[in-house]
Amino acid sequence: MSRLYPDRPFLAASFAVFRDDRVLLGSRAMPPNDTLYSIPGGVVEAGETLEEAALRELFEETGVRAQSLGFTGWSQFIDRDEEGKVRRHFVIASFAGVWISGEGQASEELPTLRWIDLKQAEQLMLTQGLLPILQKGLELVEATR
Repeated sequence: MSRLYPDRPFLAASFAVFRDDRVLLGSRAMPPNDTLYSIPGGVVEAGETLEEAALRELFEETGVRAQSLGFTGWSQFIDRDEEGKVRRHFVIASFAGVWISGEGQASEELPTLRWIDLKQAEQLMLTQGLLPILQKGLELVEATR
């Protein structure tokens, strides 16, 4: 099924990885999210759990491996064209955890990557609903200390 003008939403998963109280954020290559920062993520493949998909997408998009600490929330991305028709629709389950390895390499999908703390993240243009997900992720990390 094409991701453009879908008959139903796509299920996606994303992952907020924390390293020394900093989270890895990136901006997407393609509009409309090319000016916004978000966490790595993508569509869940058949047979994958949401958490597996989130960790796979993290590695594929950044080269970073992480240990998941749990679910941090969900969000939706709905993009409509000029006529109001749904051009793209994703329901995204988000997870967070701690860094294991990899420095974070920019990729075709995420050409800009930054390790930043949440105070810095608050100053950026973020995808809708991301800040509460990042805050919950940091709480999960802090609870393991």
